[in-house]
Amino acid sequence: MSEVPSIGIDTRDGRTRILVGVRSEHWGPTVFHSDDLGETWNEPEQGAIRFPEGTDAALERVWQIHPDAESRPGVVWAGCEPISVWKSTDGGEHFELNRGLWDHPHRGEWGAGYGGAAAHSIVVDNTGEKVHVAMSTGGVYRSLDGGSSWEPRNKGISAYFMPDPNPEFGQCVHKIAADSAVDGRLYAQNHHGVYRSDDDAENWESIADGLPADFGFVMLTHPGRAGTAWVIPLKADGERIPRRADSRSTGPTTPARPGSAWTPGCPKRNSIPCFGTPPVLTRQRRPVCTSAPAAAASTPAPTRANTSPRWPRTCRTCCAFAPRPCPVPLCRTSPCPGPPCPRPRRAPEFRARNPCGAAQCAPAAGRRAVLPDCARRHGGDGGGCWTR
Repeated sequence: MSEVPSIGIDTRDGRTRILVGVRSEHWGPTVFHSDDLGETWNEPEQGAIRFPEGTDAALERVWQIHPDAESRPGVVWAGCEPISVWKSTDGGEHFELNRGLWDHPHRGEWGAGYGGAAAHSIVVDNTGEKVHVAMSTGGVYRSLDGGSSWEPRNKGISAYFMPDPNPEFGQCVHKIAADSAVDGRLYAQNHHGVYRSDDDAENWESIADGLPADFGFVMLTHPGRAGTAWVIPLKADGERIPRRADSRSTGPTTPARPGSAWTPGCPKRNSIPCFGTPPVLTRQRRPVCTSAPAAAASTPAPTRANTSPRWPRTCRTCCAFAPRPCPVPLCRTSPCPGPPCPRPRRAPEFRARNPCGAAQCAPAAGRRAVLPDCARRHGGDGGGCWTR
């Protein structure tokens, strides 16, 4: 089994290179790159990212891949787990560990969130000297010398779960992003809290007012429009599902500007709620926001839109597979936005194996069931549609 926790698209130097952070249960984590839009993939023989001898560490996951500015076409940054920052000067084929952050005296006090101890956000200014990194857990750190030295910059960001809710470092920041048109302006999605800084992270102020919830993992800025950012609110850290918008959330779609409020950017029925206008897919796998720019490829998404025909779409009440877009609420949407399911409830340990949409349930003993509805659809005894 493999996963792709990060992706970066590098269009500098007259070519398009796709870089992906891949983690395989068998082969381990690495960075692949493709110069032909994914037709073929390449990996250095010894791996793109390897901890130097003496660090007593091994790469767990590549959380962020960030191509640098146009003026530095070969430079690519990577944020990884364990908490570390890496820099490549050959287009992402080989990376070197940033010793300034790795040897930082705070490193022994940085912790791990539920997803691991990760440096997941890297923001580099046009000069290449000012670099911001966000980590879980550790907070935001800034370098003014291209990564040689780092200082925490978390004033105003809360860490309510710590004895001191306003520490110098230790915050669980989930994502940061820079305003594309306002120099020095940054946005942060925290573990409960949404913030903005107008002075390169020297100070942070809350901009969460107007959101239905302040927990989430996404912070995305418009690539060309000043003062525009998007988040996808989740209910809470203990209930990580999208919070649906309500009539109390009103205002312009540019919440980043001082004094403005948030507004749902995807008000379509049964869509995942987002604030701003990010391109989010419904469970029917069709885009509901077409006016927004393409999201940055390196931004992790809190939800999954899988176009595979095998993707299970099931009713959360009776667990029957839906053979086509069904008016009944689906089990992967919680809480259900629609009316109660009219079909009988069945034990959660049973699942349908064939997309027959049968209303009946298997016997409690878990034996194969001969269902008339299945037999009519599939012939014979129904193929044992319901099994434990």
